[in-house]
Amino acid sequence: MIDAQAPFDLKASSFTFPTLYLRGSDLDRLAEGLASRVEQAPDFFRNTPVVIDLSKIPGLAVELPTLVGILRGCGMVPVALRGGDREQQQAAEMLELAILADGRGASREERPPREAEPATPPVPAESARLNSVLVTKPVRSGQRIYAAGGDLVVVAPISSGAELMADGHIHIYGALRGRALAGVQGNEQARIFCRDLRAELVSVAGRYRLSEDLGANNVGRAVQIYLAGDRLVIEKM
Repeated sequence: MIDAQAPFDLKASSFTFPTLYLRGSDLDRLAEGLASRVEQAPDFFRNTPVVIDLSKIPGLAVELPTLVGILRGCGMVPVALRGGDREQQQAAEMLELAILADGRGASREERPPREAEPATPPVPAESARLNSVLVTKPVRSGQRIYAAGGDLVVVAPISSGAELMADGHIHIYGALRGRALAGVQGNEQARIFCRDLRAELVSVAGRYRLSEDLGANNVGRAVQIYLAGDRLVIEKM
């Protein structure tokens, strides 16, 4: 029974945060690179929560307070640490960052096998389609739409500053303005389809391009966007 007088609701939610994967300890070089990236899309990075990931290079000597200061100086909001040694994790706790436990050990490929779990039957394609979201009304600037567990289909105008997100594909039957992020839970097979590419940012499974990197020959064209290895490909249709 639901208590109508309860002062709050505590529910699980899905959020997608950018993750900063460090591959070296030169923080001066990092600061220069971040400043350049933020300058290209200041509205996208302003007040954006960021996860710091030190798991790619175990034992990487990084002064976490300095790194957090660099991110905050660029307008971002560090919220969590993944990986790192005990000293770095203690520093993260002092800085009030969450510690993501799934990054403390080896990568998924390197972890020892887990005990067998009951097999989960595959979801029929028809059931998967039921999770898709169809948008028929204009998507305004500042509005965010997320299709959890399926595709996002938009047949209405999209304003600059809007954000479209989907665990699966994104289909835009018109001009794609704003930001479009497909495969946000890591689905590298996801794609973005649109009839008129004018986006501020496009992303598939975390790999992204800003408007300046779309290619002049692609802007205003019908395209599909997908991953080929680690490379984000924009291909005319």
